[in-house]
Amino acid sequence: MRRVTLADETSVTSTDATDVPLDALRTVLAPLGTVVSAERLTGGMFATSYRVVLDDGVRVIVKTAPTATEKLLTYELDLVRSEAHVYRLAEQHPQLLMPRVLLTDETRSVLPSDALVVSHLDGVPLTDAGFGPADTDPRAARAEHELGAYMARLHTAPGLAWARALTPTDGEHDRPFGYPNAASGLVGRTWTETFTAMVDAVLDDAPRWGVELPADLVRSAVARHRSALADVTQPALVHTDLWAGNLFVDAATGEIVGVIDPERAFWGDPLHEVVGADCHNTGPVNPRVLAGYASVVPGGLDVTSPSARTRLALYRTFLTLILLTEITPRAFDGDWVPGYRAELWRALDVHLAALA
Repeated sequence: MRRVTLADETSVTSTDATDVPLDALRTVLAPLGTVVSAERLTGGMFATSYRVVLDDGVRVIVKTAPTATEKLLTYELDLVRSEAHVYRLAEQHPQLLMPRVLLTDETRSVLPSDALVVSHLDGVPLTDAGFGPADTDPRAARAEHELGAYMARLHTAPGLAWARALTPTDGEHDRPFGYPNAASGLVGRTWTETFTAMVDAVLDDAPRWGVELPADLVRSAVARHRSALADVTQPALVHTDLWAGNLFVDAATGEIVGVIDPERAFWGDPLHEVVGADCHNTGPVNPRVLAGYASVVPGGLDVTSPSARTRLALYRTFLTLILLTEITPRAFDGDWVPGYRAELWRALDVHLAALA
């Protein structure tokens, strides 16, 4: 990342086509104060984010995301609006540790995309905390246990299970499952209906970029296991992306002090949460995470029943399909890409074999 001052009149950084002009940042943030300095934050592969210092010393985070639909998967429509929606829901639940929404600009008149401005969180991303393995570093072990407890608090927070979607459907609770942006079409009255549509959307998206997926095999697996999906009858708000980069911790203790980036959240099966938090896992769910969950919800999260094992394999398949597809429209580049793609294909084979 690069820090700049107001002397840089062109943009916050000058080497990336996604950079936001500094004048645009000034305009968007004018209701909150005068921009003193800004730095682009690295680590994300989708959104463009900046840490900005205002003239009163307050730090804020500004986030934008691509809006060109030809580069977006169906579920990625209006993700910044979805993120703001979830943050506002979380404001009633301080235990969810999410930033506060300070300002939104959805006019797309100053910037070509939506802009979201939120409060700055304390702590450091878990990816930058310098912890050792959880088996030997009590700080890492604490973070994993607290992650499970956090999942449980999110899934059981009063009022979030039936929160109104961003885009009105045909009734307040008629389609309680799916993504906040009902305009994507990925909402439904049952989890079986909704998850099937979510999988179909990815399989339909992939050919647009020449990505070949085993669509018939995947659709057959989903259809074969509809009864397991039907076991999910009550929606929970699922963050879906609780990996270490989205968790802020106290570097001295491992305590989780903040959580960001719920733009991919949906209302669905809580079991999906452990998949999103460990997206390359093909084996058992992290026992420390499960213990943390059980510390909040008696009985914990079922990952061992036949239905749960089947759904776990379905959700891992779904996420792997997304990861394989997004490589092309995101234009991932570098020597790491072939190995990464091969790893995903190996994982997909494992998940489909479990469903067979």
